[in-house]
Amino acid sequence: MIHVIEPGLLSSIQDNGRRGHQESGMIISGVMDIFSMRIANTLVGNDENEAVLEITLTGPTIEFQEDQLIAICGADFSALIDDQPAPLWRPVAVKKGSTLHMKFSRVGCRGVIAVGGGFDVPEVLGSKSTYLRAEIGGFKGRGLEKEDLISVGKRSSESERIFQSVLSEPVQWSVSRAYTTEVYDRSVMRVIPGKQYEEFTEESRACFFDQAYKISKHSDRMGFRLDGENLECGLQGNMLSEGVAFGTVQVPADGQPIVLLADRQTLGGYPKIGQVASVDLPALIQKKPGESIHFEEISIQQAQALFKEREKEWQELKWMITARLEGLDG
Repeated sequence: MIHVIEPGLLSSIQDNGRRGHQESGMIISGVMDIFSMRIANTLVGNDENEAVLEITLTGPTIEFQEDQLIAICGADFSALIDDQPAPLWRPVAVKKGSTLHMKFSRVGCRGVIAVGGGFDVPEVLGSKSTYLRAEIGGFKGRGLEKEDLISVGKRSSESERIFQSVLSEPVQWSVSRAYTTEVYDRSVMRVIPGKQYEEFTEESRACFFDQAYKISKHSDRMGFRLDGENLECGLQGNMLSEGVAFGTVQVPADGQPIVLLADRQTLGGYPKIGQVASVDLPALIQKKPGESIHFEEISIQQAQALFKEREKEWQELKWMITARLEGLDG
């Protein structure tokens, strides 16, 4: 069991999302930073899509009521375990009675905590993800609250082996900083022109790629509202709702773009000026309110090539992590 002493700003259980139900109006939800989730789960011997605890801006304080194997990835929350710095991007054995304290994010906006065995919460439509607005999934359909007690699943044989090895001799390596830097350290987001791109004025199309946008304080898991010069489109109020994706950039009547994120609706009725390339979504969701981003135009062919290269890099990284974990007993 994990005892929540302080929940942080928004901490919720998320996995790869509730897929295959959008035609019925059910949103996907899921973790904002899939990259961090996959790595954290691999580090503790879980399936890479097992549910994790997603934390936002200010992290929780939690007490471990049993020995646990954890990995913290994503943003740097200056985490402490019993007042000692908790390393990121590596497996860590935590003893019964220990307390993990996470502060305001020093670098980045969102982090994840994976535990060996995963979180023991019910699946809803094949997913443990929390859909906050509908109050389903995750832990009681909501973010964590003070005094919550969350069950942890039984560790697999591989997860138990990693735990015993790390307990006897803590690992001294972490996932390569060079690799995480390549993924996260971007302020220029590559964008494919959207379906209604040509319906925007020439000046607005140029402005979209030339100006810096500031992420609004009104942003959330549903979408990033962007503050900048207004964009003009001739289709406002004259188009049917269409399917949208993680990273779709819509422009409502006020002319200020919205980048749709994990808790996006299933359909969108605003003109779509662009689609953020999937390889840049981890960098995008790590931006805090008040920070600025730019957009750079690429073709769908370039986006596909970037995606294939990123997946190839992920498989290579996963192999390296697995090889190092297998060598822990050596």
